[in-house]
Amino acid sequence: MASAGTQPRKLPGSLNANRRLDRWLRVNRDGTVTVFPGKVEIGQGILTALTQIVAEELDVALERIRLAPTDTSYSPDEGMTSGSQSITDGGTALRYAAAETRDLLLQRAAAKLGVSLEQLAVADGVITARSGGSATYWDLASDDLLAREATAEIAPKPASQHTIIGKPAPRRDIPAKVSGTPIYVHDLELPGMLHGRIVRPPSYEARLAGLDEAEVRGLQGVVKVVRDGSFLGVVAEREEQAIRALTRLKRIARWEEATQLPESDARFLYRETSEDTVISEKHDAAAAARKAKTLEAEYTRPYTAHAALGPSCAVARLEDGRYTVWTHSQGVFPLRRDLAPVLGVEEKRVTVIHMDGAGCYGHNGADDAALDAALLARAVPGRPVRVQWMREDEFHWEPYGPTMAVKLKGDLDARGNIVGWTEDIWSNSHSTRPNGLGGVNLLAAWHLAHPHKPSPPRNPPLPGGGSHRNAIPIYEFPNERVTNRLVKRMPVRVSALRALGATANVFAIESFMDELAAAAGADPVEFRLRHLKDPRARAVIETVAAKAGWRKGEKGDGTRGRGIGFARYKNGACYVAEIVEVEAGNEIAVKRVWAAIDAGLVINPDGLVNQTEGGIIQAASWALKEAIQYDRSRILTSTWTDYPILTFEESPVVEVTIVNRPDEPPLGAGEGTQGPTVAAIANAIFNAMGARLRDLPFTRDRVLAALA
Repeated sequence: MASAGTQPRKLPGSLNANRRLDRWLRVNRDGTVTVFPGKVEIGQGILTALTQIVAEELDVALERIRLAPTDTSYSPDEGMTSGSQSITDGGTALRYAAAETRDLLLQRAAAKLGVSLEQLAVADGVITARSGGSATYWDLASDDLLAREATAEIAPKPASQHTIIGKPAPRRDIPAKVSGTPIYVHDLELPGMLHGRIVRPPSYEARLAGLDEAEVRGLQGVVKVVRDGSFLGVVAEREEQAIRALTRLKRIARWEEATQLPESDARFLYRETSEDTVISEKHDAAAAARKAKTLEAEYTRPYTAHAALGPSCAVARLEDGRYTVWTHSQGVFPLRRDLAPVLGVEEKRVTVIHMDGAGCYGHNGADDAALDAALLARAVPGRPVRVQWMREDEFHWEPYGPTMAVKLKGDLDARGNIVGWTEDIWSNSHSTRPNGLGGVNLLAAWHLAHPHKPSPPRNPPLPGGGSHRNAIPIYEFPNERVTNRLVKRMPVRVSALRALGATANVFAIESFMDELAAAAGADPVEFRLRHLKDPRARAVIETVAAKAGWRKGEKGDGTRGRGIGFARYKNGACYVAEIVEVEAGNEIAVKRVWAAIDAGLVINPDGLVNQTEGGIIQAASWALKEAIQYDRSRILTSTWTDYPILTFEESPVVEVTIVNRPDEPPLGAGEGTQGPTVAAIANAIFNAMGARLRDLPFTRDRVLAALA
């Protein structure tokens, strides 16, 4: 405990902000342990890994662990499930909380059995003394056991004692998903539940100018037409009735439009006003004087959708002045902080409960749907309202991953070494999630008669970063200047998409490394190793090169080729190196991917491989296909026909090698593959065909243009 006037001692991970042990764990008399995670399951397998951590530290079987849904009324506030931080933050907190819980139970057992702690051993919750006698966790547990602040003074087990951590464990979430058990928020059915739909404006700045509601109110099943400024929704007894009313409302609503969208080339960012920050700078005059050759290039990525297979959905109820919201948000506490001021109530009158939803890895429409449902529920107190977005709502109104442009200049000396590196990044903010920081980042809040302004655009600080995530090369250059140019005007709605700015930045850096290697007459693998000192970085590159059978100086045959991509995610999380093989037919096809990943201590090897494989396939889809289409006034992407994604048949064979380091801290791994995959595909295309592609996605037209 801290004395008066002093700051409390910093505790590990998320334990620091959620210091009570009973916020994390409960030992039950029925032979089970309940875990209260603040991080949520979005398909990344995190809850399985967290149960392994707790079972390991408590010395109980995995089957005894129960998981409570993340709920603002009792869960620890861990902010967002994002940035590959669930193991490093939430997992670390649970390791220490479980280790301390075990110690408290051992102390009770020692007192009961009249022995010292050193004489006790635990196996699956049964504590045995060497001199005889035993007690169980379940007999020793009581309500006051964990009603205290954590101390983090009990060290977790060393890796040499692990029997559960580091071993494959079946995913907790998979059986229900495979069997079709109704676990998604989309499946939630509550007594008396109504169905809602929202009429979205036809474009960003459109305002509702007129509406004759009478003919819609008279439609069968319609309970309420809800209008507040330009926010327009309908509540009906059945879902198909709500959709029928939605169609009628869209036909009769009159809108005034004034949207001005940018040109479709990301280079429009160069002409925007930006907030410029030099984020890395080195000077070595002697090295600069050795410059013999200079290369320049620029790389772009388009606006990219999250493209969740299921549209966003939420259920809300207003009862006795209190709101309950069921949502697939990645941050129930930040969402609550934004919901409360819009609904005009104190935060304590809003409970937000997480349920599974369609995976998206980032800020899609989930949080917005939660406010939609709450606003409609306010119009029909006492009855829950389910709101599901239509597919065109998702494509038109979700926040996209921002378009980006990166300019690079590199200087080589006569020996082919990089002696100078200049990098400039243009991008909007990558972080406009609900956050309660001086604004409301929820769509409907901007359309109300008394609208709420969004939070000011910002970049999270490095090393995590936003647009400048992974912008500082991990390679060793004697002269370096990296400038981030944050464009605060956002003509298109944008926010967090898996890996944030790392995708474009690593794509640019790793593509340019290949271009410099070619100019130096060097093998791209050897060239990278030449400029790397970090032994773990070198190890993943050497591992993947060996696994793929990389041949020094190998060339493609005009149709097939291979390329390499590498990064350390956020310059502080997992190391990933990939070699990709592509084939050029009517379109570019990614045929095979070899990946090596070092994520430090691995909790669940199967989970890490799953994450790596999934990230590679998603990034391959971005690289080959994905881009939002728009004209100067409206978003044009409305359906899957407008936004093709990688199909099962087009997915590559992926081989993942884990470089396991059990004595190192665990490193975030969910977003480590995005940049290396995109870059490796670009480099493989050049290796195969001699065509250098610098603008995503790598469509057939762009390949032909590059060849020409």
